[in-house]
Amino acid sequence: MNTAFAPEWVRSHADRSPDAPAIATSETRLSYAELADRFAALAAHLAAGGVVPGDRVLVALPNVVASVVADLAIQSLGACAVSLGRVWRGEALGQIVARTRARHAFVDGRALALWRDIAPRYDLRLWIVESAGSPPGVGASQLGAMITGALCADGTVRSGSEPDRLPPYPHRPSDPAMILYTSGSTGEPRGVVQTWRNIDANTRSIAWSLDLTAEDRAMLVLPLSYCYGRSVLQTHLFEGGSVFMDDRFMYPRVVLEAIAEEACTGFAGVPATFEIVKGQVDMSSLRSLPSLRYLTQAGGAMASETIAWVRRAFHPARLFVMYGQTEATARLSYLPPERASDKEGSIGIAVPGVELRVLDATGALAAPGVVGDLVARGDNVTPGYLDDAVETARILRDGWLWTGDLAWRDDEGFFFHAGRTKDILKIAGHRVSPIEIEMALQRHPEVAEAI
Repeated sequence: MNTAFAPEWVRSHADRSPDAPAIATSETRLSYAELADRFAALAAHLAAGGVVPGDRVLVALPNVVASVVADLAIQSLGACAVSLGRVWRGEALGQIVARTRARHAFVDGRALALWRDIAPRYDLRLWIVESAGSPPGVGASQLGAMITGALCADGTVRSGSEPDRLPPYPHRPSDPAMILYTSGSTGEPRGVVQTWRNIDANTRSIAWSLDLTAEDRAMLVLPLSYCYGRSVLQTHLFEGGSVFMDDRFMYPRVVLEAIAEEACTGFAGVPATFEIVKGQVDMSSLRSLPSLRYLTQAGGAMASETIAWVRRAFHPARLFVMYGQTEATARLSYLPPERASDKEGSIGIAVPGVELRVLDATGALAAPGVVGDLVARGDNVTPGYLDDAVETARILRDGWLWTGDLAWRDDEGFFFHAGRTKDILKIAGHRVSPIEIEMALQRHPEVAEAI
């Protein structure tokens, strides 16, 4: 199977269905033709500004259209986008800039104070993304010559005339396409490298598992700097579907109303997402969501009572419980909704193209029902951490990704998560997972949430 690349996905859909919706927010809507045109225009500016194949370019933005445009522009040049969330500040942010050796960055114009010291120290050239009605904030005057361009939140370049556009870069499957940062087990920033082979393989697997088509439209409240949010975007761009990005989840009812207004077919969340909806929204007073056909949940174990509530509250939409991690480019397994009742608590079966095993203490295949180390193999598995051979060797052994999770499988090959290896507690001589404690607490009628 040939590997496809995200800029090619968009250009292909733009050729076939130019007016089809691609990306939207409450302020901006882009068709595939408009998205392709905007990232091509930005790519020309970046190339003229010195971005070359192999460069790493930081994208430190909230979920705005400009973030998607920037990623595609960077990748279309054969460079690698480094997606950063708001969690990284101060010394940790400086470490990331130093380790990536980035020379260019897209930053939020309202957060320039964060870059006032970092940009000069690492000779970063900044592209400022301006929100509607929000000029660059504190720090713009001190940065001066470090600011090389401006981009509107809708992805429109505001910097002078457009340079000549470049022909498509001849990508290779092994080229790094994205670096996503995770704190890992040490709390230090660790860059997970994702190649085009990784992204293509897992995007196809997820799209197949969810039966996505060009008619699908996802409601996205998860950050693009998080592998789960990133996979929602990638799967829909791959299929020619669309994504509505909504940053108003502090008002969950508004987001649910937007699902109806935007005719969204899918909604993705972590356990806290659904706990917030459950606790703050009276679903009986909400108008129906006729377009919604599926929901996905990943990012940790969700209480069985909450899973049952989601299935009732959003019926007839189907809930897919999924499991994965950044090192796997997103998903490793999914629980088919039709098996939800008889496989309660399971993280399901491997997505296509992924092999999962549970190994015992000797490294042998564990028998059904026996808890052991969960390992995975497939084209979705990262080649490693950026410039960290020691940690890469720890998680990648003999072609297998050691997830750091404990699990067991049943006789039918369904997997059940049993906790993190490093979190296991010894209580009265017994090995106990904190997840077991959390689940027991969540079943208590006087406990609202256990995390």
